[in-house]
Amino acid sequence: MRTSNPFLPRWGGADDTGRTTARTSRPVDVTVGGRPADDYTPNPYAPGADTSLRTGSTAVTMDDVVVRTATTLGTVVFTAVLSWLLLPVDEANVGRSYGLAVGAALVAFVLAMIQSFKRTPAPALILGYAAFEGVFLGVLSNTVSTYIAPGAVVQAVLGTFAVSAGVLVAYRMRWIRVNQRFAGFVVAAATGFVLLLFADLLFSTFGAGDGLGFHSGGLGIAFGLVGIVLGAAFLALDFKQVEDAVAYGAPREEAWLAAFGLTTTLVWIYLEVLRVLSLFNSDN
Repeated sequence: MRTSNPFLPRWGGADDTGRTTARTSRPVDVTVGGRPADDYTPNPYAPGADTSLRTGSTAVTMDDVVVRTATTLGTVVFTAVLSWLLLPVDEANVGRSYGLAVGAALVAFVLAMIQSFKRTPAPALILGYAAFEGVFLGVLSNTVSTYIAPGAVVQAVLGTFAVSAGVLVAYRMRWIRVNQRFAGFVVAAATGFVLLLFADLLFSTFGAGDGLGFHSGGLGIAFGLVGIVLGAAFLALDFKQVEDAVAYGAPREEAWLAAFGLTTTLVWIYLEVLRVLSLFNSDN
């Protein structure tokens, strides 16, 4: 299993042990989670797979995923609250707080990239990413709440919960069909989204004022809504991969990768919801 977030490795790529992809062959003749067998394709842990590819570890359970996800998200929330309280964004401290927030964001990015290229989960890297990401989110949220849109942080948290609950219900009711075509479309859309963000940053940095216009107005709000939809789509992919891992008996340590993927997706959704609320409040 690999995370389903933008530009992080996905479950389904061959690794150095020669394991074949999880989504490129004919379906396994099983029914999992109430879905027809043709929704699934072979992976190293599927019934009938080569037993030499299995590890001796205990198979992952949904409880494992829940506990590790709660631990990772709890770390994000804890450090976010601490940074909100200890790194004020008033006039006397704003420079120091912003500097530490940017540094924390860069460290979080590096740790996430290191974990994404590792073939096995490293809890220390994942929790380290969560801790530094929380510092960045705390300062950013404090800034938005203080100077841009008071009350937006609470609304963004509630919005993130609402989006997550909606995706979970839609996924459990099978209103969302997560398959290879769906995954390919989402990854392609996310690639275009990130490239536009990068282009906007370049235009803004080199004197084009408001860049491509994604920082304000209706275009900015629309772009943020697209980001929320993409985050919801990646959350559906996360749910699918967790379900597959549990159904096919992936090793227990894979729960950390599930926690990593779910956390990065939820952070993405929170940031996009916060951006939309900030833009909406600033235009009113």
